[in-house]
Amino acid sequence: MSSTQPVFIAGQWREAHNPVGHFQAVDPSTGQALEGSYPISGKEDVYETIMAAHQAAEVLSSTSPEQIAAFLEQFAELIEVNRVALVEIAHRETGLPKEPRLNSNELPRTSNQLRLGAQAAHEGSWTNPVIDTKRNIRSYHAPLGAPVVVFGPNNFPFAFNAVAGGDFTAALVARNPVIAKANPGHPGTTRLLAELTSQALQSVGLPAGTFQLLYHFPNELALELVSHPLIGATGFTGSRPAGLALKAAADRAGKPIYLELSSVNPIFILPGALEERLEALANEFATSCLMGTGQFCTNPGLVVLPGGPQSETFVQRVAALFQEKAPGVLLNERTSSGLQESLKALTAHGAELLTGGTPVEGQGFRFNNTLLRVSGEQFLRESEALQTEVFGPASLFVVVENEQQMVEIARHLEGNLTGAIYSHTGSVDETLYQSLEPVLRQRVGRLLNDKMPTGVEVSPAMQHGGPFPSTGHAGFTSVGIPASISRFTVLQSYDNVRPSRLPHELQDENPTHAWRVIDGAWTRDAIAAPQHA
Repeated sequence: MSSTQPVFIAGQWREAHNPVGHFQAVDPSTGQALEGSYPISGKEDVYETIMAAHQAAEVLSSTSPEQIAAFLEQFAELIEVNRVALVEIAHRETGLPKEPRLNSNELPRTSNQLRLGAQAAHEGSWTNPVIDTKRNIRSYHAPLGAPVVVFGPNNFPFAFNAVAGGDFTAALVARNPVIAKANPGHPGTTRLLAELTSQALQSVGLPAGTFQLLYHFPNELALELVSHPLIGATGFTGSRPAGLALKAAADRAGKPIYLELSSVNPIFILPGALEERLEALANEFATSCLMGTGQFCTNPGLVVLPGGPQSETFVQRVAALFQEKAPGVLLNERTSSGLQESLKALTAHGAELLTGGTPVEGQGFRFNNTLLRVSGEQFLRESEALQTEVFGPASLFVVVENEQQMVEIARHLEGNLTGAIYSHTGSVDETLYQSLEPVLRQRVGRLLNDKMPTGVEVSPAMQHGGPFPSTGHAGFTSVGIPASISRFTVLQSYDNVRPSRLPHELQDENPTHAWRVIDGAWTRDAIAAPQHA
């Protein structure tokens, strides 16, 4: 019988109180359950985490940025010291390859993200201080003063983990406690990360309720959690139905919730690009779409092509590449069944299956690389249904009759995380680009030229968000520091407040040495004392 793993509440590892059930992680390459049983927490555990985090919130709000930075830096170091164990368990729970995906790509990205958070905490400009000296009004972005709930997705066991990912980092830089809800797909990975987190917390002396971990709880408790009066905000990455249910509950309670839901990430390939580099484009697209078995939120799931012989050649070449590439391991059985449901919806509304479309027989969870096709006219008739996200190694080609139809398809797109336009390296496609780009620009968070969308750099300029329904609000990003931190802050203004009572960030001397806007100008300088005659 598998041993039951403890939860982490109020600074202690302990058994779950009155769990409503248990679950085990599954090795997706074999379909076999892994050792270790994880509790499905009931109301007692959930409410205890809320109270412990609430008690920590006030202390954290006044914690020094240096202490937060020290925690993030130490946590990053512990992740790297324990990389072998982390990569091994993440590989077993997700089926993602150790190299280069987990060890050389995702783990370093995660530790780098934490270190960037530490730099932001040290530097302090994320607080965006604004000072009007004439009116003596000052404002900045302060901690929420309340817990942040983080729901982690299944496809990034490190970089988006509820314990070590971007939402976690941003919430802590803003000096808010985190209640982490593990993804059931990789609970062992999350537990190991939580053990490292607790070591770092204890080392730097942060409050016991700064971070807490529950593996799973019933849906109704999730709704209660995100809408609880003591919760400050929620970060969620996952399915659209689950995210929208959480959003409805949070909205009713007036609680901020930041969602990453779904996206087909349209790619428009203009005629000149096909004329110039058809073979290279086919290889680039196939590599991007099948990377990580297609299990990226930025997977290129919709490709719009001009009609004609070159597009036919392109489609045939991509189909051949899809057939040549061995099917990869899916994250879990639900991903496989979700693929089948989505493909059924697409074909029911006119999409033609070109290759794939079925699970791979045998042990584990695999799915044949899948390509579909539909005419531009049919897409416009059924645009809502034909934008169904297919999470996995699949994409839909839309072949249009003319340039006007290509632009019209862009007008019918839902909000997406990304949108890409491939065009001739000269000016051959410029007129069409100038017609298409303004339409597509309003429907995507990140616009790319001549580049596939699957890479999401941890950059201050990154927008990993987009118009609804790709996310809950187009004004925010879950990747990119300092922008991602602002989600977990509150804007506070001080009007004629005495200098000694001001937060450090707003004092004349600028003790944090942050960038500030003073009377309309960016500066790191202190405010000069008035000169007397």
